[in-house]
Amino acid sequence: MKRLGLALGLIIVLLIAAAVILPSVIPPSTYREPVEAAARDALNREVTLGGELSLQILPQLQIRASEVSIANADGFGEEAFAEMREMRVGVRLIPLLSRRVEITEFVMVEPTIRLVQNRRGNNWTFTAPDAGTAAPAPASSGGFVRGDGALPIEASFGDVRIENGALYFSDAGQTRSITGLDLNVALPSLDVPTRLNGALNADGESLAFAAEIGSIRDFFEGRETPVTFGLGGNLATLSFDGRILAGEAVAYTGALDANIPSLRALAAFAGSPLPAGDHLERFRAVGTLSGAPGELALQARTLSLDAISGVADLTVNLTGARPRLTGGLELAELDVNPYLPAVSEAPRPASSGGIPPWSEAPIDLAGLGIVDADLRLTVGQLQFQAIEITDARLRARLNNSRLEVILENVGLYEGQGSATIVANNRGQRPSFSLAANLDGLDAGPFLEAAAGFDKLLGTGDLTLELAAAGNSQAAIMNSLDGSGNFSFADGAIVGINVAETIRNVSRLVSGGSGGETDSEDETAASTGERQTTDFSSLNGSFSIIDGQVAQRDLLMLSPLLRIEGAGSVNLPAQSLDYRLRPRAVASIEGQGGNRDLRGIAVPIRMRGGFNNVSVGVDTEAVGEALLQGALNNALGSDGATSPRDALRDGLLNAIGLSDDSDDEDTGEPADGEATETRPDPAEQLLRGLLNQRRNRNPDQDNPPTDDPQ
Repeated sequence: MKRLGLALGLIIVLLIAAAVILPSVIPPSTYREPVEAAARDALNREVTLGGELSLQILPQLQIRASEVSIANADGFGEEAFAEMREMRVGVRLIPLLSRRVEITEFVMVEPTIRLVQNRRGNNWTFTAPDAGTAAPAPASSGGFVRGDGALPIEASFGDVRIENGALYFSDAGQTRSITGLDLNVALPSLDVPTRLNGALNADGESLAFAAEIGSIRDFFEGRETPVTFGLGGNLATLSFDGRILAGEAVAYTGALDANIPSLRALAAFAGSPLPAGDHLERFRAVGTLSGAPGELALQARTLSLDAISGVADLTVNLTGARPRLTGGLELAELDVNPYLPAVSEAPRPASSGGIPPWSEAPIDLAGLGIVDADLRLTVGQLQFQAIEITDARLRARLNNSRLEVILENVGLYEGQGSATIVANNRGQRPSFSLAANLDGLDAGPFLEAAAGFDKLLGTGDLTLELAAAGNSQAAIMNSLDGSGNFSFADGAIVGINVAETIRNVSRLVSGGSGGETDSEDETAASTGERQTTDFSSLNGSFSIIDGQVAQRDLLMLSPLLRIEGAGSVNLPAQSLDYRLRPRAVASIEGQGGNRDLRGIAVPIRMRGGFNNVSVGVDTEAVGEALLQGALNNALGSDGATSPRDALRDGLLNAIGLSDDSDDEDTGEPADGEATETRPDPAEQLLRGLLNQRRNRNPDQDNPPTDDPQ
């Protein structure tokens, strides 16, 4: 037994001596070539150990290699797929006997990996030897599952780090890079917290990061595990302090604070630049983040984007073709104008202000394809262009470039309403639609904000159904179809005083002016910014086909007037031609007399471009009525009536001012009265009509004279 013990001891000593001496006496070339050949066979790529190679067995297994490289695949360039200036690995041997892994050192110095993808495929798929296709992947076992016994070993790591690493990715001429990667890992045991920190430079942006996980074993075996993470840099700062929940799946929850100075800069860095604009800059979220891989849920007590701020309960699903956002938002204020599609503004008319021509510039709706969404919003004050909406509840659904916004309830200029707005960018031409119902609307400020129209005051109801298609303002206006109706009460039309206009015509025709006056002034409608026509009700409907608005049933009532109207609006050409036929239904006291004007109808015409609408007496309608009345009187006379008297009587009959008295005017002055020459009313009105027509056609070669006689 004594000899046996001595023999065993001698063998052990010899083995230790061999382990210590042999690595130093055996030349590296003895195992360099077998190692290269084994790696080449495994990867089907050339593997080169070009620098120093050393092996040490005792007191610990240590391998050191330098100038290591793995060749690129055929057709992907001459540069190596991966290379490393130096690698050092150290493992204690004795703990291995008790199934304990103690890695004293794992250091990679200047590792570089180059990933390339082109029309031939990619260079990171390794093919099996003597095969032209990638080796078949092992059958999936359903993915990583946490559970008891998932990590049945003991391990510790000493010096684990990466020094000055680099990763490059090239695809269709675009190259992304991560350089200057430094990483340190502290893992003294699988049962104590593991810490990781490092820094890198990504496409010129410097980032620093740090993380800590409570226990590697707890994580693998499905127990609840504390976790923290932090990221800092010019693009974003982010912190997360939470826990990985117990269970087989990897689910987590914790406190989040994310601050992004510029979403535009971050999107450009990620390779998905946003459409041009001054918005989508600052973003901040503070709240609770939870979820699983592929899905995030955020309950934010503070959520802000640019000048918008509020609270949110949102879920983001990242498993589809596009991120999908669902949930709810509560915002105190929301101004959507900065986020509307950009439209190049057409040159304005030479005159100051006014409505510019419709732009031909394309409308960019590319933003509708970035995400899908189903959101419910509650907004205290919503600003859309110049329109202000209060207490809005809406639902926005965005699916594959089609946006539908349902305004379930809105407070709009003292009224209430609902609307559905659709913008669809799925086809070759974007399409739009609007269906709206508004009740108790204060028309003046609403129409001025919505369309720059400030000529109507009152409270009323409005129903609209509109549809259009096109990628510019001009195309939309040319394709606009739809219909609508309106009903307003207790308001006024601004810019014309219809009652005063009737008095002007009555005074002119009845000769109440008292002498010669400018006939053009006498027949001009009473218009101007201070002139108004009050009404008790105003109703009508309209239809739109290819941008042509037709309105045929306008009816306005007031204690003094009944006004009927009809006409058209050419939206593409930005012009209108509209006729009003006001009729006095009660006595109107005119200046210079108290003639009863009931039954008088003085047609008024509004026409011209949106920026230059002319309002005046409809001379064309009056002229037709005048001619018809004169012809009727002339044909029905016995020859005793002069043409001049017939013309005057025809005009009086045409506008309702004929004298039904049986007394005949002999033309002789009464006893004791001096003879007075008064201007003939028909002559004055004709003179005014001709002057108005002449003023509308200043380039006419032979304008009519001022005196028709």
